[in-house]
Amino acid sequence: MIDVIIAVAALIIGGLGGYLIFRYVIKGKYNEMVASAEKAAEVLKEKKLLEVKEKFINKKSELEREVQQRNQKIQQTENRLKQREINLNQKQEDLGKRNQELEQQHQRIENERKLLALKEQELANMQQKEREKLEQLSGLSADEAKARLIESLKDEARTNAQSYINEIMDEAKINANNEAKKIVIKTIQRVATETAIENSVSIFHIDNDEVKGRIIGREGRNIRALEAACGVEIVVDDTPEAIVISAFDPIRRETCRLALHQLVTDGRIHPARIEEVVAKVKKQLEQEIIETGKRTTIDLGIHGLHPELVRIVGKMKYRSSYGQNLLQHARETANLCAVMASELGLNPKKAKRAGLLHDIGKVPDEESELPHALYGAKIAEKYKEKAEICNAIGAHHDEMEMTSLIAPIVQVCDAISGARPGARREIVEAYIKRLNDLEAIAMSYPGVTKTYAIQAGRELRVIVGADKMSDAETESLSSEIATKIQNEMTYPGQVKITVIRETRSVAYAK
Repeated sequence: MIDVIIAVAALIIGGLGGYLIFRYVIKGKYNEMVASAEKAAEVLKEKKLLEVKEKFINKKSELEREVQQRNQKIQQTENRLKQREINLNQKQEDLGKRNQELEQQHQRIENERKLLALKEQELANMQQKEREKLEQLSGLSADEAKARLIESLKDEARTNAQSYINEIMDEAKINANNEAKKIVIKTIQRVATETAIENSVSIFHIDNDEVKGRIIGREGRNIRALEAACGVEIVVDDTPEAIVISAFDPIRRETCRLALHQLVTDGRIHPARIEEVVAKVKKQLEQEIIETGKRTTIDLGIHGLHPELVRIVGKMKYRSSYGQNLLQHARETANLCAVMASELGLNPKKAKRAGLLHDIGKVPDEESELPHALYGAKIAEKYKEKAEICNAIGAHHDEMEMTSLIAPIVQVCDAISGARPGARREIVEAYIKRLNDLEAIAMSYPGVTKTYAIQAGRELRVIVGADKMSDAETESLSSEIATKIQNEMTYPGQVKITVIRETRSVAYAK
């Protein structure tokens, strides 16, 4: 029994001791966890405080910058207002001074007018007294003296008039021949309409008349964009299934015709698409010009030409000389030169080369003051052609001394090709030269970017840069160009000068 009691007591004491030990261990861990949590909370608290402080500092700096910018704007506005106030005060002072000067000038003029009236009265009195004295001395009244003076003046006038008539008759006899030539030239110009139309228009055929409306566009914007891009005039009238393209430059007409063909085939016709297609067609036409030059040199058996000379030869296809196609004339002249050189025992290849190139001065990329023969020789020399070739080109119109036997051959063959019946029409060359002169005069003014002579030379369209000229300056520019054309050129009828100032704004969405 005692052993049981002792065992029970030991068990109770052991359980109580275990409970106390367990409670002590659990409390230590609890205290350790609380301390760790408190430290983490403290760290998090400090971190959050730092973030709040940083945001506060950033906000404060942003607000300070905004305040500073606003203060700067306010200061700038105040400075502008002060400057305007100073300018207004200055203008007011100047206006006051001008008003005072005008008042003084008005008063001075009034005084001078009164003084002048007194002087006129005194002069009239003096003239009356002098007339009375003269009548007393001469014994004639004023009316009688006037009648005698008139008679003497009549006799003198008759004598002078007779001498003037004789001088005019002599001058008329001297100038009669020149005047007759001028009359003939004017008559030729008046009847040149049909020839000009043949050489300055192209017909673009369409499948149906509904396409005309799409080509014209809303309020004519498409047709205006096409005319501005190509430098032509497009006539859309009642002619069935046809549109007329008018321009003296064949390259411009061909560019417009090909562009219209692509636009109508594609179906998308609007200003942006028009400019894109025209730019593409110009590149294609330039490539076709080069291909034409290459085919021509291959057909004629001419090798080693500079690529730029090949391009100029191809460009001849779109030029005419007195109504004769320039490339056809050059090929014909080249073949004639080869035959004639062979008959004379000279080098036919050189002669053919000179014959092909003899008119390259008529298709320059830039206008020159030199005659086309001398300019052509200059171009050939620039691209390393031999001296005798250059001399034959420059001397075929006797504007340079001939130094080789090829030169007279080229001159003769050029005359043979151009002088055959029906080969040329001189009035066309004069017409094209007049249109080129019109465009050159307009291009001589600063600020002008493009010029187009249209309507057979009756209208000149001048496009100026919007950033180089104001609206008021465009008005004075049209008057200046009209005056210069009137003073420097001879032309039938009248020429309308239209100055266009166009502003474009381009942006790209990316």
